[in-house]
Amino acid sequence: MNHSPFTLSIWVSSWAGGVALILGTIVAWVLVKVPFKGKWILEGLIMAPLVLPPTLLGYYLLLLLGQRGLGPWIEQVFGTRVVFSISGAVIAATIAALPLVVQTVQVSIAAISREIEEAGRMDGCSRWDLFWRIDLPLIWRGLLAGGVLGFLRAMGDFGTTLMVAGNIPGRTQTMSMAIYDAVQANDALRANQFALILTSIGFGLIFLVLRLRQRTVEAV
Repeated sequence: MNHSPFTLSIWVSSWAGGVALILGTIVAWVLVKVPFKGKWILEGLIMAPLVLPPTLLGYYLLLLLGQRGLGPWIEQVFGTRVVFSISGAVIAATIAALPLVVQTVQVSIAAISREIEEAGRMDGCSRWDLFWRIDLPLIWRGLLAGGVLGFLRAMGDFGTTLMVAGNIPGRTQTMSMAIYDAVQANDALRANQFALILTSIGFGLIFLVLRLRQRTVEAV
């Protein structure tokens, strides 16, 4: 079944943003709250997508998830192929979005007052209770901001998703890829349509993120 680039972009970005938010929150909490050796290695790996060229990151994912990597095992166990599929697009977009989510949520968690957590411990809260009943309610704005940033980063990804999922019209072609194809075909109308949609969504949500980030520290 074929889908429009707009539908695919929303679907991929929603899934990627959601997964990145869950994983990013866990990673951010560990980085702030759990002392362990080699923390800088984990932070470096998480932040790598911000500095590596998207095509290089996509190439590494392609090696990992392709037929020479985990691809045959994934097909055998889960009955699906990752490379050149919508699943591959979600994975690639999730990896691209994860660093922004981690950075945003990490700042919110680090801003939580130690006195509040100490009071919770004195009341008998376990580490899980602290996270669920104290940390999460205090950082909800940061979580929302991180989720929005993850969604936008996933929606705007091009190189990483292209390498892993390809640019298959109706199957893996997102709006970013559709703009590229339209420009190559000298179809200015189609390119402008998708550019306007992406710009409107991007600016609308980024203003929301900036407002939330401004109020997060004040609330905590």
